Amino acid sequence: MKTFAAVVLALVSIAYPFLWYFGRNTDGGFLWLALLMAGLWAFRAIFKKEKAQKVFSFLIALFFIALFIFRQPEIMYWYPVLMNGIMLMIFGISLFSKQSLIERIARLQNPDLPEKGIIYTRKITQIWCGFFIINGIIAALLIIFKQFELWAIYTGMIAYIIMGLLLGGEWLYRKKILKL
Repeated sequence: MKTFAAVVLALVSIAYPFLWYFGRNTDGGFLWLALLMAGLWAFRAIFKKEKAQKVFSFLIALFFIALFIFRQPEIMYWYPVLMNGIMLMIFGISLFSKQSLIERIARLQNPDLPEKGIIYTRKITQIWCGFFIINGIIAALLIIFKQFELWAIYTGMIAYIIMGLLLGGEWLYRKKILKL
């Protein structure tokens, strides 16, 4: 059940911009989505083992509960901005620890990561931080300028294409050029 909920949360989060954009003008359109997201994030908070993940998941659930209680549908647009902010915090905080987040992930495949791999993973973590800043700013500007159709296209499709290109480009560079 835990895995099923995680998959549903991932799929609903990916589809969120379109679910929100096309459902926003229906009777209570944002209410069902706010409750669904609150429930999925609360479920995630309950089953996560790490305290930080529990706290982040619980705070996101509270975000959607507040939207539901206070009936402020326009705030629904800010979810992608919130997620970029959280990802920036997670990646950014890791830059101040002994191992960056990307280094920790890389060490799962290669526990004896060479020094050039450590330097490289720190740089990749910084690149992801830059991506989250730019991505969050673009989403916020689209909201501020009330470009909601562009917001749905950007946050629901273009941002994922850019993430995929970033992931794929990094993988190719690492494998073909650095040979890590």
